Amino acid sequence: MDIGIGLPGHAPWTDGRALVEWARRAERRGFATLGVSDRLVWTTPEPLITLAAAAGATSRIGLLTSVLLAPLRADHALFATAVTTLDQVAGAGRLRLGLAPGIREDDFAAGGVDYGTRGRQFDALLDRLAEVVARGGVDGHEPVGPPPATPGGPPLLFGGHSPAAIRRIAARGAGWIAGDATVEDVQEFAPGLRKAWSEAGREGSPRLVASVMYALGPRARRSLADAIGPYYSFAGPEYAEYGVSQAYHSADQIRAAVDAFARIGCDELIFTGNDPDPDQVDLLADAIGL
Repeated sequence: MDIGIGLPGHAPWTDGRALVEWARRAERRGFATLGVSDRLVWTTPEPLITLAAAAGATSRIGLLTSVLLAPLRADHALFATAVTTLDQVAGAGRLRLGLAPGIREDDFAAGGVDYGTRGRQFDALLDRLAEVVARGGVDGHEPVGPPPATPGGPPLLFGGHSPAAIRRIAARGAGWIAGDATVEDVQEFAPGLRKAWSEAGREGSPRLVASVMYALGPRARRSLADAIGPYYSFAGPEYAEYGVSQAYHSADQIRAAVDAFARIGCDELIFTGNDPDPDQVDLLADAIGL
């Protein structure tokens, strides 16, 4: 099972250069993937711009949006151009897109995007991205943007538990990405996804990627409360408290999580940071044994 690390973009960071230092250290310590989350009505940095900075500071580590709120990108051709540009900057085979429709209405209100039709907009964006990657032109125009460096474009992972999520994975995706996942979440969702994958005539198996929250060191619990509590407060205090309680705050918990997710056939586990200090990268690597 691959082990990735997620930037603390939702945590109270104050210096974007620290996020770039996270990327450098993550590559140096041997993590397979660097992930970045997405949110509009928050201090979370824009994912593609953030990964472009990370791509320039590294040369090997995989880059993943985990996850990008796709329907907020209302100009689909411009989004596709940003994706193929980032793929060129990163180099072939490094970029993957984790995509989801989003659940927070305030993100859509702030972005001037209709919340009720976000599923249809999501599918339209995917159609346009495929057109741009295939270099067939858009609406009778010449091809837009640069070609992707990765043949066929960056692989797509989809988040969510809905029938629409399963449909997108089976038709267009490389697999499923589960945020704030538990072992039980993966066990419950995977059989139905594999069945849909097989019925769609896809070869092999969908990739299963789980993302969990962590902080380590003497202020780990405080960092988790300060980052996760406010971030999930939109869903009420009970949900915020649950999110904090599910996060990992000791090396023993980290190692147990790696063993548990590997045991159920998860292909990749991403630990998302909640303390902006780049030393968190080294603490996690030491806990895992990288």
